[in-house]
Amino acid sequence: MVKIVVMKKVVLLFFGISLIALKLSAQEITYSELDRDDMRSIDYEIIGKINDNILIYKGYRDMHFICVYDQDMKMTSKLKMDFLPDHIFNADFLQYPDHFLMFYEYQKRNILYCMAVNFDGSGKKMGDPVQLDTTEVSFAASNKIYNVVNSEDKQKILVFKVTNKNEKMHAATTILFDKNLSLLKKTRMLVPSVERNDVLSNFEVDNDGDVIFIRSSATSQNDNNINKIALITKAAYSDNFIINDVKLNNVYLDDIHVKIDNFNKHYLITSFYSKQKRGNVDGLFSYMWDEHTNKEIFNGRTEFSDNFRGEARGENTVKMAFNDYFIKHIVMKKDGGYIIITEAEYTTSRGNTSNRWDYYNSPYSPLNGYYLYNSPYSYPWSRYGYGSYTNVTRFYADNISILSFDEKNKMEWSNIIGKSQYDDNTDILIGYGLMNFGNAIHFLFNDQAKRQTILTEQGITPDGQIVRSPTIRNLDKGYEFMPKQLKQIGARVAIVPCQYRNYTCFAKIEF
Repeated sequence: MVKIVVMKKVVLLFFGISLIALKLSAQEITYSELDRDDMRSIDYEIIGKINDNILIYKGYRDMHFICVYDQDMKMTSKLKMDFLPDHIFNADFLQYPDHFLMFYEYQKRNILYCMAVNFDGSGKKMGDPVQLDTTEVSFAASNKIYNVVNSEDKQKILVFKVTNKNEKMHAATTILFDKNLSLLKKTRMLVPSVERNDVLSNFEVDNDGDVIFIRSSATSQNDNNINKIALITKAAYSDNFIINDVKLNNVYLDDIHVKIDNFNKHYLITSFYSKQKRGNVDGLFSYMWDEHTNKEIFNGRTEFSDNFRGEARGENTVKMAFNDYFIKHIVMKKDGGYIIITEAEYTTSRGNTSNRWDYYNSPYSPLNGYYLYNSPYSYPWSRYGYGSYTNVTRFYADNISILSFDEKNKMEWSNIIGKSQYDDNTDILIGYGLMNFGNAIHFLFNDQAKRQTILTEQGITPDGQIVRSPTIRNLDKGYEFMPKQLKQIGARVAIVPCQYRNYTCFAKIEF
């Protein structure tokens, strides 16, 4: 009798553990209700979660709303922002634990205004809009001239603009604020040009308020082959800046990215490189600067092996394996190392395939501070991928490569997540979204196989092992996910935009 009781306890314990394991491995998806105003062409931004509210901005031409959803993705309020002018150039958001900021820009007569306004966790405006800066222009602007970036801890906010009316000099204006939008420092820097086609790009601000950016020069005005770069640094409360020339050692860059390591006070510059002008991508260029000592930590190149090229090449040859790859994310590690995440993407039109050297890229046009990365999706298509086409343009997004480096710039491991995606005249359903679960980085993307599109999740561990999760279940028919625009709002929770028929809606996915 005793044996039977013990056996029952064992069976019940095993059954309980099985239920817990099943619950942990399952995903729960909750869709928002369809809003008749949310046609596919709406502008939107997932702001995030504050208290128990999920906040999403929606823009319909000249009407703007903050939509508040509960945990069941039911809209509890839709607040019209009637204080905004008739036409704004942008809507950028910065979320805090109990409130969020909106940054926008508009023109009145010959003055461009850069503004900010504070909202509480229920989407209600807190006080009047704050004027951050103005610029006098002699034309009707069609795009914003200001950019807003924030430090990693969100305690510093940098507003900046760049003008290049003078071929020999760039004028860069940086305006530093704290999280309460109190002005800390405004500086106008005249940065000399070493070449006629110099551009300034990659403006960032660290947790101390120090500003960094890149001056780069290409071999010709309409060429993406960069053969000269300099790292420019400016202390938070200083008007002076320091130009640090970076030796490229006879290689060409084309897709420069900058990442700040606030833990170690390091600045990383990285880019794919080629040994020849308009040549095949040979590997990854990396440069690390120590702000404490004002010295270079390393300046090196990692040439990709044939084995790695063979894994990454997709439909390309081994030599051309990385010609379609572009840097998407950089993750800094506490030990001073870093992880680079790249994705293969390209376009075709009437059978003609463009390579990475053919995509138009103008980081700063006169009185335009908006930086466009050099990728096929940067220009001339909008952020949602819709455009006006005389021919069918097909967008592709293929394999993801992940490379991990130590603090001395030695590659520790590399791996490939295989995928093959395409769509016509739009890129909104292809690509991937990134989530950090703490113990692994996870990728969410649509897997296109056997004429079916299945939302798929795969992760990679700190030692480079790929974890293939079970297929996400309970996917309602008719919903098409846009994972590239997902926003992680919790440890294992993300909001993902969707399309259902002709409407845009949102899904909360709990992993």
